[in-house]
Amino acid sequence: MVMVAYVLAGLAALIHVYIFRLESLAWTAPATRKVFGTTPETAEVTKPLAYNQGFYNLFLAIVAVVGIVLAASGSESAGKALMYAGCGSMLAAALVLVTSDGSKLRAALIQGLAPALAVLALLLS
Repeated sequence: MVMVAYVLAGLAALIHVYIFRLESLAWTAPATRKVFGTTPETAEVTKPLAYNQGFYNLFLAIVAVVGIVLAASGSESAGKALMYAGCGSMLAAALVLVTSDGSKLRAALIQGLAPALAVLALLLS
């Protein structure tokens, strides 16, 4: 079950790296604006906030990946702790998203399903 947790935590990290790219590097691009449902004007005004939020997602991904690497290389306790921290924070952020705006359920599922399953797999391992 621990290998399943590694794979799911890795998938969660990849999703959050993609979110980083959207928010921090491509926020005002038409395709990104379509994903987030923003206008060019709104995207321009919120660009600094999105840039910051994107890095938050990147840092969570890094925590999860470092956890995977540590756990796989023999420091299982430290690695699992980092995977719990990274994936647990991703899951918490998804819950905040959906509770703050119910219309964001799809986005919250994309953001939160893999980390939720990773945490569950860690608990079962």
